[in-house]
Amino acid sequence: MTDSTPLLWAAACSSVSRAETLNQSLGGTVYADHRADTSKLPFAALVTGVTDNLDLLKDAADVGLYIVCARTIKAGSAKIYGLSPMLAHPQLNHKQADDHWRDTHAPLALTHHAYMTHYVQLSVVHTLSGRPFDGFALCGFATLEDLRERFFSEPDSREVILADINTFADTQRSPRRLLATPHPQPTEDSPA
Repeated sequence: MTDSTPLLWAAACSSVSRAETLNQSLGGTVYADHRADTSKLPFAALVTGVTDNLDLLKDAADVGLYIVCARTIKAGSAKIYGLSPMLAHPQLNHKQADDHWRDTHAPLALTHHAYMTHYVQLSVVHTLSGRPFDGFALCGFATLEDLRERFFSEPDSREVILADINTFADTQRSPRRLLATPHPQPTEDSPA
């Protein structure tokens, strides 16, 4: 895990085109789910970046606008991401859930997701508008097949990871993950 944890904007958008238009001005990264039907997803795309133009963000972030702390757990490159919005377990406050996610879950994820090539936790520091998420996990893989077929390393990995997630996240209310492709492709030095 790196010591550098920059604060970024994260804008959740209902359409990929809205996110791409925002990113033309922002110059960050768009994580977009390009499936034909995204109506059952919490949003179609998440844009991360740095800007001082709050009005630009407010207009585009029609699902939610967040200030996030980007924690790079595993630096690398990825062609596809499992982007998972996270809500804290109902018996924990944000700090308790976030501490567990960072300190306990991150090392487990590195052990039990051997094919994961890049892993960033976007911890929500402040919700400016929209649904109040506690974080966004960016689990990167080299291929969609790796993400779908080799998400877990060992036969017991699924059980271990899901049991841990149930201790810090509200698995009933946390929405389903996006299968997101990044644009432009983040580098190992990119915060998210």
